[in-house]
Amino acid sequence: MRDFNTAGPVRAHLNYCVPPLGRLGAAELLSLVRTERYFVLHAPRQTGKTSVLLALRDLLNGGTEGEYRCAYINVEPAQTAREDVGRAMGAIATEIAHEAEDTLNDPATAEAARGLDTTGRPDVALGTLLRLWTKASAAPLALLIDEIDALVGDTLVSVLRQLRAGYAHRPTAFPQSVVLCGVRDVRDYRIHTGSGREVITGGSAFNIKARSLRLGDFTRAEVENLLGQHTDETGQTFAPDAVDAVWEQTRGQPWLVNALGREMCFPKGPLQPRDRPISEQDVFEAREALILSRETHLDQLADKLREARVRRVIEPLLSGGDAAYSDRDFEYVRDLGLVAPDPPLRIANPVYGEVLPRELTWVLQQAMPSQQTAWYVDADGDLDMDKLLAAFQDFFRQNSEHWVERAQYTEAGPQLVLQAFLHRVVNGRGRIEREYALGSRRVDLLVVWPGGQAGTGRFVVECKLLKDGRSQARTIERGLEQTAAYMDLCDADAGHLVVFDMREGQTWAEKIYTEERSRNGTPITVWGA
Repeated sequence: MRDFNTAGPVRAHLNYCVPPLGRLGAAELLSLVRTERYFVLHAPRQTGKTSVLLALRDLLNGGTEGEYRCAYINVEPAQTAREDVGRAMGAIATEIAHEAEDTLNDPATAEAARGLDTTGRPDVALGTLLRLWTKASAAPLALLIDEIDALVGDTLVSVLRQLRAGYAHRPTAFPQSVVLCGVRDVRDYRIHTGSGREVITGGSAFNIKARSLRLGDFTRAEVENLLGQHTDETGQTFAPDAVDAVWEQTRGQPWLVNALGREMCFPKGPLQPRDRPISEQDVFEAREALILSRETHLDQLADKLREARVRRVIEPLLSGGDAAYSDRDFEYVRDLGLVAPDPPLRIANPVYGEVLPRELTWVLQQAMPSQQTAWYVDADGDLDMDKLLAAFQDFFRQNSEHWVERAQYTEAGPQLVLQAFLHRVVNGRGRIEREYALGSRRVDLLVVWPGGQAGTGRFVVECKLLKDGRSQARTIERGLEQTAAYMDLCDADAGHLVVFDMREGQTWAEKIYTEERSRNGTPITVWGA
């Protein structure tokens, strides 16, 4: 039985899969190879890049009458050599030897690769090997180089420049086509060399690139196709709202789609009965389990939050503040997959939008007292948001100075403390959905509480920052307008506006208050903090 794949390239006989070459277009890839182009394929991690390269290799090697010889190598083993170019070239030569033997049945090239002098003349070793390999090949050679951005400094510069030096001799004495694959486009590399103490851009070291292809996320149709393969194989269906939820929560990010599918359909515990459709609730339960497991993919993204260039992009999103990042910062965070590649600037998908604030407030959540009794639930089982936010006001008054100051993302500190408090209290039964709007000075939260006498409750909680130089009345009026608009969008049952007063000299007596207001006939409670 096949299942959803969350580790390594897909294998069609073992995994449900979207045809890799269909995601980019086999015709375009073949055209680039046939016209002797060197090009780049890049995308965030665990998007399917290696699956595309392996499918392209198999396609080229499976052509009629031996039209091409295509080799795939992963240069990640050379990463540990750092800027020891000789050691790195030795590791790359070994990968070429393995591929020549295992894929192309070419023992002569494997022997030449193993006997190559990579220490005496490392700056020409790779070019020499590729020249010998090409001249001995009965068909034009195509080389696919994966994880190119695992290399650093002088090692990366040496590889790029040796490829550039041989470019003029293709296709008879150098590979006809070379594909460089990594997380980032080679033009965005800023390579800090060790020997020359200089910075070299990837675009200058590899100015022979014809195209840069970015592998995107799954489309809505591809998500449906992938889930449909499970239905075809097992008979287990997905309710329409479950398919909608998978798409909305992941926005097609391939690892997330597969991870949710695996968690729902192949859980660690007993399997779901195959005669029961997967529901929207199953999707959100799987999402929560996935986040709590801190899977490697999510943990690696969260780890990037510590980097200054990531913080400069993400912090304004989490706080609703104004942007203060460079185009280089944005390109880096985009290539990591944390933000969407197209305007406006936003977190790439709701799962990441949930992971990021949780990761930033994990210590705070652990330090909060465990909620032994559901004091925030009324006798009918409905969520009492007034009681909950009143408790938050008291918590924030006692703890804000300590937690906001120690937060790595200081500008977003108050909003993160609120989210941590709500998550710690609500997420045992309900869930929180988040919307971030750059430059709006607000964060939109939707608390969803299932069950109770009134059915599923939906509560908007809007966060606004009031700083020196800003009008309190205008901040509240703008907040009411935004809260009412978000309530209408979410079909919410109630709306709450939390205003964090960050102005100097304000006492807690002035900051803490509760007012009942309205906007266009919609009642909204304003909470000062």
